[in-house]
Amino acid sequence: MLELQPITLREASEFITQHHRHHIPPRGWKFGVAVNDGSEVVGVITVGRPVARAYDDGYTAEITRCCTNGHKNAASKLYAAAWRAARAMGYRRIITYTLTKEKGISLVASGFKVVHQTRGGSWSCKSRPRVDKHPLDQKLLWEIMPQ
Repeated sequence: MLELQPITLREASEFITQHHRHHIPPRGWKFGVAVNDGSEVVGVITVGRPVARAYDDGYTAEITRCCTNGHKNAASKLYAAAWRAARAMGYRRIITYTLTKEKGISLVASGFKVVHQTRGGSWSCKSRPRVDKHPLDQKLLWEIMPQ
């Protein structure tokens, strides 16, 4: 039986460092949630401000990482919990991205819908050069909003 629990940014970052397939921990956050199987944490989710400035309207939150150790149903439970928490805080929308090669089954099970496909690529530009530490593939933008 999976149970939700609070988690600190430091704890979430340690879990993400150990278990995430292609991302390092996020730099900041608004909140996070963990899920445990009764004996250990089996997944974490982190929520922050939208990375894309166009979505940062004060009422949209972004799931910046969802990471599990592969435990069945952990990701779905975390996505649903993040949306409930965000709504309770006054957010009207929550978004997240997946690589196009990821199926997003947990997102669909939690009520998210694909709304856009990005071109992919780097955030680096002449005025703000960056070192890319993540996949540069096209991504799917998912959202959930109240009905």
